[in-house]
Amino acid sequence: MIAIEISQPGGPEVLKPVERPIPEPAAGEVLIKVVAAGVNRPDVFQRKGSYPPPPGASDLPGLEVAGVIVGGDAAAAGFKVGDSVCALVNGGGYAEYCVAPAVQCLPIPAGLSMIEAAGLPETYFTVYSNVFMRGRLSGKESFLVHGGASGIGTTAVQMATAMGHATYATVGSDDRVRAVEQLGAVAGINYKTQDFVAEIKRLTDSKGVDVILDMVSGDYIARDLQCLADDGRIVMIATLGGTKAEQLDLNLMMRRRLTLTGSTLRPRDAAFKGSVATALREHVWPLLEAGKLKPIIHATFPLADAAKAHAMMEAGEQVGKIMLTI
Repeated sequence: MIAIEISQPGGPEVLKPVERPIPEPAAGEVLIKVVAAGVNRPDVFQRKGSYPPPPGASDLPGLEVAGVIVGGDAAAAGFKVGDSVCALVNGGGYAEYCVAPAVQCLPIPAGLSMIEAAGLPETYFTVYSNVFMRGRLSGKESFLVHGGASGIGTTAVQMATAMGHATYATVGSDDRVRAVEQLGAVAGINYKTQDFVAEIKRLTDSKGVDVILDMVSGDYIARDLQCLADDGRIVMIATLGGTKAEQLDLNLMMRRRLTLTGSTLRPRDAAFKGSVATALREHVWPLLEAGKLKPIIHATFPLADAAKAHAMMEAGEQVGKIMLTI
């Protein structure tokens, strides 16, 4: 098969097409003939050498695919050879064939193309597990996501809105403000020209929001605390702004019963990811099939042009997902 290999740590140019053997699925895994694969920020970190794959995972980048099951233990999750699926994988998605734990596969939602479906797993597993499971967003609670125009952000805006939550998003341009508001956000906030703390206080009559999904971290965390309502929760999923958070008001956290937590998805075991897949199929797949949610595809590239896809992601101008097609 043809695959995209990280020849050495570095810029997008280190992504090279190579020929490799088709991988062999282990017990509980399926072999997928890939039609499309998503490009995600962790792929960029892996390419740079700062995010190694977990033990036993493929060294090839790529955390989500859509395609057809052509072998392996499909019955382990109620599938059969020939079924079209999308899947969250631990690596290896940038290739013509990829193995996936069967429990991390989901059927293609009715009405979606393979390319659209390939843009679901990484962001949908991440958003659901962190916002609704870890962050416990529920009832009529309100929600703020940083990086609202990213793949994670556009998913979070749509999913929280579809589930009845007033949703706000920080973005980096006025065009992106309009984009996230078209996806259902009550308001987009241009963090380059606006103080998001002041805006959240203004928009919520000083109450604050109940849950924040933060992929920036760093000096955002102290500001996030000021945006929270009583009993509010911050969930960190990345550290694009740095790994250290300083000048945190711990008295504020205690006095208002605030929670700061976080997680990474890739190292979690198949049992956990399978539980997320089950929850998505029950609670989110019907929203996709009803047209209340839709993956936002910004651009597609042939597999051989993975370097161009990474260059686009690092330029940071996209709204939604960047995809590779095979």
